[in-house]
Amino acid sequence: QVQLVESGGGLVQSGGSLRLTCEASGGIFEFYTMSWYRQPPGKQREVVAGITNGGSTNYADSAKGRFTISRDNVKKTTYLQMNSLKPEDTAVYYCNARVSTGTSGFWGRGTQVTVSS
Repeated sequence: QVQLVESGGGLVQSGGSLRLTCEASGGIFEFYTMSWYRQPPGKQREVVAGITNGGSTNYADSAKGRFTISRDNVKKTTYLQMNSLKPEDTAVYYCNARVSTGTSGFWGRGTQVTVSS
């Protein structure tokens, strides 16, 4: 129904910045709440940030003050601006599109973010 492709990951030094991009296709983008999740090595996947079509945002405590989620409904693209990166931010970052609470939604394949000290 919808396909998601993440990009923008890479290797960055502690204190640096990255902007992740999630491009959506094949669905009605405005139906979805968009979220970014991450999975550090050897750990469970966790939510980082979410944004509704109306622009309401939520952030994990670890992301507040450093990360900003945004979306462009014309381009069907979701962004995650990450500033002041820390080594503990190292993870595979995944994009998720979900129509309603309780559904699994759709996932991208992820993009690797590595923060060195």
